[in-house]
Amino acid sequence: MKQAKLQIESQAKMRVNTQAETNKKNALEKVRKADMQAVVCHGANDYRLEKIKRPVAGRHELVIKIAACGICASDCKCHSGAAMFWGGEGIPAWVKPPVVPGHEFFGYVVEAGDGAKEHFGVKLGDRIIAEQIVPCEKCRYCKSGKYWMCEVHHIFGFQREVADGGMADYMRIPPTAIVHQIPASLSLNDAAIIEPMACAIHTVNRAEIQLDDVVVIAGAGPLGLMMVQVARLKTPKKLVVIDLVPERRKAARQMGADVVINPIDEDAKAIIDLLTDGYGCDVYIETTGVPAGVTQGLQLIRKLGRFVEFSVFGKETSADWSIIGDRKELDVRGAHLGPYCYPVAINLFERGLLTSTGIVTHEFPLDDWEKAFALANSFDSIKVLLKPSAI
Repeated sequence: MKQAKLQIESQAKMRVNTQAETNKKNALEKVRKADMQAVVCHGANDYRLEKIKRPVAGRHELVIKIAACGICASDCKCHSGAAMFWGGEGIPAWVKPPVVPGHEFFGYVVEAGDGAKEHFGVKLGDRIIAEQIVPCEKCRYCKSGKYWMCEVHHIFGFQREVADGGMADYMRIPPTAIVHQIPASLSLNDAAIIEPMACAIHTVNRAEIQLDDVVVIAGAGPLGLMMVQVARLKTPKKLVVIDLVPERRKAARQMGADVVINPIDEDAKAIIDLLTDGYGCDVYIETTGVPAGVTQGLQLIRKLGRFVEFSVFGKETSADWSIIGDRKELDVRGAHLGPYCYPVAINLFERGLLTSTGIVTHEFPLDDWEKAFALANSFDSIKVLLKPSAI
């Protein structure tokens, strides 16, 4: 009798398990057939709002529901056809369309493939961000810990399938992505600028700011204003910001700049000379993305100064290189992405030492992406976010 009862119970459990597996398979099949809304880049000046298949998580992969995705200056330059993205004159295109753009994203885990929860240390419902680069983990840079210079260099939002971006309702996070959890205490807007803030932190760290330095930041766009906040935490002797737009100079003041300069109406060199006994600034951080920002910096910086270049340029820039070597023996440093800086950015936001207030100025649904891009590529905004309707 007892044996028969155990057999009945065992068969019942098997039916339940079988039904559960069937339900799971049906749910996954439904997801695979589901559509989502996304902005899709088909080429320079050819972006379209489309219905595409929602991604499905494979082994060690996640799918996140996008909460917000910022529009970066590089997104605008890619959209308009800048050569660094689309090549020309024998240089191959870096972008691989069709691809969903967007690398300034964060979202909520809604699906985890086999082993993905353990692989990334997350659970369903967690709010996460992935660093903008998807390292290959095989090249000399990845193997030596310099993953942000990965030779393969897949960046979310620029390479189809491998690294589709966040201007969509959902997004797949591949196995080699670098994932960070976002605490519930961070506001949506703070969370939305973790990626560019990490870049700002890396750039300012590259400058090695000292307590008695006079620091000049050229450009008070979103990245420039984030750099102002970070540089202020380094407590330099003077923090100077140069920008054409009155509202941006005002924001720079509010975020900690000691001096703001309008290079059209004011003599930037005379002001810097006055602050430095005629020597020039110790540190110059270029974040304008225009050639004048470079040549201006070579003029303003002192001998043996540290020149940090962050910007993405739409075209080549010419300068007198004899200034770098023979005349001033400058230390010229590049700054790329935000390696090892995401946890730092999150911690500083948590402590109230950094803020998105005054930086995030506009929000749009995906339906209005064209309007959002146009505004992001103008002086009438600072940081523009796209927020999918799925949220």
